[in-house]
Amino acid sequence: MATAMADKKVKVLIAKLGLDGHEVGPIKISRWLTEAGMEVIYLGRYQTPEGVVNSAIQENVDVIGLSFSSGEHLHYSSLVADKMREKKLDDVLFLVGGTIARSDIPKLKAMRVDEVFLPLTKKDELVNYITQKVGQKGKAPKKKH
Repeated sequence: MATAMADKKVKVLIAKLGLDGHEVGPIKISRWLTEAGMEVIYLGRYQTPEGVVNSAIQENVDVIGLSFSSGEHLHYSSLVADKMREKKLDDVLFLVGGTIARSDIPKLKAMRVDEVFLPLTKKDELVNYITQKVGQKGKAPKKKH
């Protein structure tokens, strides 16, 4: 018999920050994750870092995923990372995706982003990454950032 913890769906919050209005990518990702059995909360466009982190706390999510197409990924990811540290969300997986220069990936990871997914990422790659990192506990392992 499975335990309640093992039966818990992985809960993912996805959002677009700032004035970036391109949302084909995050809508597609939301569908992929839902099809994989995850619970997805899509906040939509024009969110703020504070709003994203507050929603993550309120919804008790396992993953925060941000999508960028406007070149503001370093700025907004840094603000979200700071808010996550401030609110002690060390056990929440922080993912970023979209149109991002490969040279910015190490900068994003240095600021607290766990992984960066570029436009040609395959569904299985994303689903497997989240499933592996969140695991059966329903939460990502504690990190020291």
